[in-house]
Amino acid sequence: MLEQAAGFALLAAVSPTALLVMAIFLGSANPRRTAFMYVTGAVVMTVVMAVAVLFILRGFGLNEPRQRDPRYGLRFALGLLALLGCGFLVWRARRAQTAEKTADAPAKRPNFIMRMTADPSPWTAFVVGLLLFAPSATFIAAVQVVATANAAVKVTVLAVLVVVVITALSVWAPLLAYLAAPDATTRTLRSANDWLRTHSRRLVLGALAIGGVALSVNGALGLWH
Repeated sequence: MLEQAAGFALLAAVSPTALLVMAIFLGSANPRRTAFMYVTGAVVMTVVMAVAVLFILRGFGLNEPRQRDPRYGLRFALGLLALLGCGFLVWRARRAQTAEKTADAPAKRPNFIMRMTADPSPWTAFVVGLLLFAPSATFIAAVQVVATANAAVKVTVLAVLVVVVITALSVWAPLLAYLAAPDATTRTLRSANDWLRTHSRRLVLGALAIGGVALSVNGALGLWH
């Protein structure tokens, strides 16, 4: 159970945007406090949603053996949701490429996250952390593995902590690295910015596709048998 939950949490942790935003905050006028509030927002959202999903699924009794079909049905639905999200991102990327080729295409406006990070402050960083770590299909999949396992309380708590720590890896790890070696971490994040901007969509699509296929196959096999 723990290995499977950690695997889905690792897919949920693939967030190039979170790393790009961290690079911005570490280059702000108050880097330590701003980055700390960013991590705090991310962790708060992750913990709250993990506990909420856990209690909701346990409330429906999906950890009970008699709820086998609903349990696998949920996994199958999460897999389809991840694959639909993957398809939507591909469609949006192609639409953007088509618009760029049009001579009278409107100028690209900055999104809400870009506007929030334009003039960084600790409290805006906290809000950005909350928004960027809203639950994804792969995160819910990680929590549902824990919630639907009929495990002891201690094991469940440990598994939820593992899911939270791994999911927020892209924000707390750079902060710890910055506290240990500020200059080296800042240089590394800045040099990685171009690569992340170029490959971010592929990374996210890959994580969604892997999670979606794994959940869909697991759910379908469970329902079939």
